[in-house]
Amino acid sequence: MRTITLGSTGPEVGVIGLGCMGMTHAYDPAGRDEATSVDVLRQAVDLGVTLIDTADVYGPYTNEELVGQALAGGYRERAVLATKVGLESSPGRPGDHTALVRNGRPEHIRRSIDESLRRLRTDYVDLYQLHRVDPEVPVEESWGALAEAVQAGKARHIGLSEPTVEEIRRAQTVHPVASVQSELSLWTREALDEVVPYCEAQGIAFLPFSPLGRGFLTGSITSFDELPQDDFRRRLPRFQQDALKTNLELVGKVRAIAGEHGASPAQVALAWVLAQGRYVVPIPGTKTPKYLVDNAGAADVTLSPAALAALDALPAAEGTRF
Repeated sequence: MRTITLGSTGPEVGVIGLGCMGMTHAYDPAGRDEATSVDVLRQAVDLGVTLIDTADVYGPYTNEELVGQALAGGYRERAVLATKVGLESSPGRPGDHTALVRNGRPEHIRRSIDESLRRLRTDYVDLYQLHRVDPEVPVEESWGALAEAVQAGKARHIGLSEPTVEEIRRAQTVHPVASVQSELSLWTREALDEVVPYCEAQGIAFLPFSPLGRGFLTGSITSFDELPQDDFRRRLPRFQQDALKTNLELVGKVRAIAGEHGASPAQVALAWVLAQGRYVVPIPGTKTPKYLVDNAGAADVTLSPAALAALDALPAAEGTRF
């Protein structure tokens, strides 16, 4: 696996990371298998997919516990471990990915880092991220609490998820921002307008989540009815049948370019994301060994200028993100 630094000053990571949410949260509950997920996490590190991304709200809490279990026995030292704080399940709706509330209060962050470290079975995380900026708490106050985790040796670096450029700037007045994590894929490109260029100029790592369009860009989903029951994608506008039919045209073009390059559609979608910036490290999620290997292979795919231009010109997706 090719490597890159996490931004201009962070640790070295593989250019493809691993998002762990789907192992315990949001996607296909019936298809989860703890033992397989543990194997996938360890195989990822062995492949050089070293940036492992989780969050306390995934599960809630069970995702961090699973990651901690998988990285025990020597894998922790080889991984760059990232987790997040700042989202909580709504009362009475634990584990519902569509019912989350923001909590950026400093006292919550101070308490949560210790709880995350316990679940992850480690003394520190390499990257501690504010999952969302809380509109009820000045970002400087939340960021100051994350900075305290760095000063205490509980986190090596800190990052933000889905911030605006102004929020990044305000955080930078308190402590350096190592990374920004936001959605970016061939069908979600808003971050390219301001956030990605700002991160590039500032030497901040940009970590795209859902770089495969929540699995849609792989070509494996062709009908709403194929989505598993209780899968949160059933509630998303882009996966409703009418929108999905239109969006399949986008996938068809990705598939055609994949054929020209001897690659899978997922690899083409990830290679396009990698081409969007020097410090871009996508974190596709999977709980399946064969998809992990396929995603890792995107690091070796070089898209032709004509392919990049064709992908850049793809139309916007039908339907909003949420």
